[in-house]
Amino acid sequence: MISHTGYLVVAAVLFGIGAAGLLIRRNPLVMFMCVELMLNAVNLTFVAFSTALKDVGGQVVVFFVLVVAAAEVVVGLGIIVAIMRRRPGADADDLSLMKG
Repeated sequence: MISHTGYLVVAAVLFGIGAAGLLIRRNPLVMFMCVELMLNAVNLTFVAFSTALKDVGGQVVVFFVLVVAAAEVVVGLGIIVAIMRRRPGADADDLSLMKG
């Protein structure tokens, strides 16, 4: 059986990969996926602590984080697809073009 520390290490590695991808990459779609990776790392941490403490509260928080992430995907992906259709080679610096 894997200890809780193992889950926390995996979550930290996933969060680090997501943070590095968010800071390094310029493609909005890749940046969006990195944010989702970071959210999943936080969810894994919540579940690990919930299991370690034998409390359901962490798993309830994970449910709410998943609902917020789903709403983020709907809005964010729609915006990113609209930008990519107008400018196929768009990067994160081109998002300032959305100003009025």
